[in-house]
Amino acid sequence: MTLTFEDFPPGRFGTFGPRHVTRDEILAFAAEFDPQPMHLDEEAAAKSMLRGLSGSGWHLCSLMMRMMADGFITRAASLGSPGVDEVRWLSPLRPGDDLTLDVDVLEARTSKSRSELGIVKFKCTVRNAQGQALGEMTSPILIKRREGAA
Repeated sequence: MTLTFEDFPPGRFGTFGPRHVTRDEILAFAAEFDPQPMHLDEEAAAKSMLRGLSGSGWHLCSLMMRMMADGFITRAASLGSPGVDEVRWLSPLRPGDDLTLDVDVLEARTSKSRSELGIVKFKCTVRNAQGQALGEMTSPILIKRREGAA
């Protein structure tokens, strides 16, 4: 079943995951995209403000996007997104973390210029197994409306 704009009323949409994160994943992502010592070297990471090896915030964003895609975006009549309103990294991503993603709909409105689509603003919060929020992202997504809804 394809999810349309009408399937995203304001409120809690769902929780997705878990997604296990390994040390090797953290090191591979950092080596390729964010080669800072706190993401690559355990000794340097222990001396950093993060106090231990941690995944890049960009890695966390990539994991959030994958969890959103697996959870609902690939089943939605999504037309893409005009961007991200806010991203916040709240706590370090650690090797061995099991992540879940809480997805809330903050706002859902029909487009003023294109009545066949709506704009849904999502707030996604990624948490570790202890329930600690590691990151948040707020982003609008353009989603087709049901046939005849316009």
